[in-house]
Amino acid sequence: MFEIATETALLLGLAAFIAGFIDSIAGGGGLISVPALLLAGLSPVEALGTNKWQSLWGSGSATLTYASKGYVDLRKQLPVGILSAIGGALGAYLATRIPGEWMQAFLPVLLIAIALYFAFKPNMGDVDRHQRISPFLFGAAVVPSIGFYDGVFGPGTGSFFMLAFVSLMGFGLLKATAHTKLLNFASNIGSFAVFVFAGAIVWKVGLLMGAAQFCGARLGATVAMRVGSKLIKPMLVTACVALAIRLLIDPANPLRVLIGI
Repeated sequence: MFEIATETALLLGLAAFIAGFIDSIAGGGGLISVPALLLAGLSPVEALGTNKWQSLWGSGSATLTYASKGYVDLRKQLPVGILSAIGGALGAYLATRIPGEWMQAFLPVLLIAIALYFAFKPNMGDVDRHQRISPFLFGAAVVPSIGFYDGVFGPGTGSFFMLAFVSLMGFGLLKATAHTKLLNFASNIGSFAVFVFAGAIVWKVGLLMGAAQFCGARLGATVAMRVGSKLIKPMLVTACVALAIRLLIDPANPLRVLIGI
């Protein structure tokens, strides 16, 4: 039985609240929650599994908040949600079989590229634009691919969904954020189910953090709907850059060896 001190539990709750707030707006909550779980003494696999458990609360809370205000239609998006969940489950299964170090090498580069895209793309706001791909192709290929990535590794999933919705489907930032949380919630469900069978979840810790995530995500989604792209765009860019830096300063990141750091 994994036991934690009261002070550690409070810090984990605070980390989860902040992660939920940030994740509901721009993604990247795992930047805070996963390191917090590792510092609390969980193994890497337990940290990933427990993070999925507590992330369900945050992504679910944000999804319900956006749906209640009409920014996403849950029934209409159910088929793509199922595809995202399937992708997440397959990715999580692979994560229990192979190490994910190879993804660490390229993820910082991708995140910085996404940050630059959102930072410098002109006229980016909450208004929908030209759609570059059919909804069928988007749902059949893009969604499960990103869901798979979420299951096998995870960090930056929200940013990838955001990029796909904005650049391929032509969604405005707020609408993209709402749909991102729905599909992220679905991929979390799929990967969570696999981690349950793998016995990689510390339930009490995840429940504690999940309650805090729920509150933080609800607050973040409410703030995002009030402020819109003026808040989402800078937070998304900041989250991408911060996650890229966090991965690059990890001594175990293979990219450090490739570029001679």
